[in-house]
Amino acid sequence: MTAEHEQIVLHARDVEFDWSRLPMHWIPGEPQATHSINVLHIALPEGERWFVEVFKEAVPLIRDERLKEDVLGFIGQEAMHAVAHDGAAAHLEVAGLSVRPYVAQMEWIFRRLLGTRPGSGHEWLIERLALVAAIEHYTAFLGQWILDASALDASGADETMLDLLRWHGAEEVEHRSVAFDLFCHLDGRYLRRVRSMIVVTPVLAWIFLRGTRFLMRGDPERPGRATWRAYRRAYRRGLLPGPRELLREIRPYFRKSYHPTETGNTDQAVAYLASSPAAQAADAPR
Repeated sequence: MTAEHEQIVLHARDVEFDWSRLPMHWIPGEPQATHSINVLHIALPEGERWFVEVFKEAVPLIRDERLKEDVLGFIGQEAMHAVAHDGAAAHLEVAGLSVRPYVAQMEWIFRRLLGTRPGSGHEWLIERLALVAAIEHYTAFLGQWILDASALDASGADETMLDLLRWHGAEEVEHRSVAFDLFCHLDGRYLRRVRSMIVVTPVLAWIFLRGTRFLMRGDPERPGRATWRAYRRAYRRGLLPGPRELLREIRPYFRKSYHPTETGNTDQAVAYLASSPAAQAADAPR
């Protein structure tokens, strides 16, 4: 654990966002890129609530007080992320894009398939912690990517949506080590870590691909179906992460010596949180 990581005190920020003026295609002229990012609103809340439940199960087993403090901060931040993205998903419903069928599929995955199993014991908890650590590797990458994505500003993307994404992304960078450290504290077996990443990678790809297609089909403005050509155009413009960026991020996780503090820029994340309109309002005295 690096000194930089030890100096971060994680806390949840009770942010609020006003979606009343959000256009359906909040990246102008880019419905598919818009909906590829909108998948976060319909997939992440259930995943983040699952993170919280898994970590709550693990708290009594933690023997390191600083790690326990980090885990409790992580729990608070992830719970707030779920609430914020739920609000954006609700706005899509109000605007005429029904998201409930997709959300129901996410509920089945995280509540039934990956939920607590009576009598499953310690091993099932560790398996799920390894999965969370692998997923958090990707969320930290996405968090850093959105902080760096100046092309979204240049495209005229909605400022409120960018603030939600960057507030969330900055907190993912802030707490990028917690799930990994917790897994290593309670188990840390290298083969389990590798296996979890091999499982998580195609599942996340499926969630985003399926979610983008679902949102494009349900879009009341009828932009047409999702295509690989539109995706290529979007990532070449810097509006979405490209496949090379994603592949470059996967490889370090397979090194035995890897630690999440090697990736992401904590100073940049903290600086954004100090300037974010939503985070500033949440942290202001009331």
